[in-house]
Amino acid sequence: MSNSTNERQLFSSGSPFEAVVGYSRAVRVGPFVSVSGTTASGPEGPIGGDDAGRQAAEVLHRIAAALKEAGSDVGDVVRTRVHLTDIADFDAVARAHAAVFGQARPATTFVGNAALAHPALLVEIEADAIVPEDGR
Repeated sequence: MSNSTNERQLFSSGSPFEAVVGYSRAVRVGPFVSVSGTTASGPEGPIGGDDAGRQAAEVLHRIAAALKEAGSDVGDVVRTRVHLTDIADFDAVARAHAAVFGQARPATTFVGNAALAHPALLVEIEADAIVPEDGR
């Protein structure tokens, strides 16, 4: 999918919160792709339960899917922001992050937050990518 113009493309995950909050899972303008803060929320509670590392793996899987839909991939990611409700989960979440982004090595920030949108959510991750000029 080529997007050489500055056309704004919106990508949805199908979450009901997108309409309520007024956001898209991802937005692409030209070669720039931004993926919204993503959690492991599921209908029965967070995917990965109360394990921040497992929640992070699910979040990163969702981010990879959003990037793919926008014509990008994890290798194009230049920036991530990781929000943790307990900074003690840093090691587990960092391992999940490295498993996905270890080759790309984007600029990243880990931040401790008092809470996320639901008390059972332990991690939320945002990502920004720049699609190479090869016309992907």
